[in-house]
Amino acid sequence: MATTLNSKSASSNTAVHIEPNTGIAFPVRLDDGKSLNSIGLRKKSILGMGIKVFGFGLYADNENLKNLLKLKIGKSPAKPTEEMYQLAIDGDIGLTHKIVIAYSGLKMNMFKKAFSEALGESIMKLNGGRKNEELANKVLGPASDQIKLATGSEVEISKLPGYVLETKVNGELASRVESELLCRAYFGIYLGENTIECYKESKEMFGQSMLSLF
Repeated sequence: MATTLNSKSASSNTAVHIEPNTGIAFPVRLDDGKSLNSIGLRKKSILGMGIKVFGFGLYADNENLKNLLKLKIGKSPAKPTEEMYQLAIDGDIGLTHKIVIAYSGLKMNMFKKAFSEALGESIMKLNGGRKNEELANKVLGPASDQIKLATGSEVEISKLPGYVLETKVNGELASRVESELLCRAYFGIYLGENTIECYKESKEMFGQSMLSLF
């Protein structure tokens, strides 16, 4: 059975979903109107211990996503298909990946290194096996290593109209890069065919949200 989002109210006028492994609350809607379609957890093994690095929410401009799905696919399939995920990745559709840090020992330079490595690998898969470290480093590279990533710190990466990838750290703009390749590579990490094991549940949740749009 597919995992579903469970709604709670953080206050009288704010609906949230709780990432169960970290207890982090994600608003069901962002200020720009994007809707929360899935939540998840990034885990990493350090010295044999499973570390909860960050919780995350994947948001989408569901109105435009719905129109694209109906245009390209038509009727709702019985279950999420790779074609559906690929449309979200490739289309000029607004997406936001909201990261909330859960591990208190995380430093900005550590986060930037792991982030750029994962993004670099994804770019290489889409780029005929050719590396483009310069492009990968444009996302978080401009962010200062002096920024503190305490528990609860937030990083938001958004695909904006025109294939612009915008990154904010604790609400401050870190970068804005216009690149279709970069946008596709970034969201392919979480929604692509070869996503890593700890992202598969959130991918399935996103797929179920897309089915509901039909």
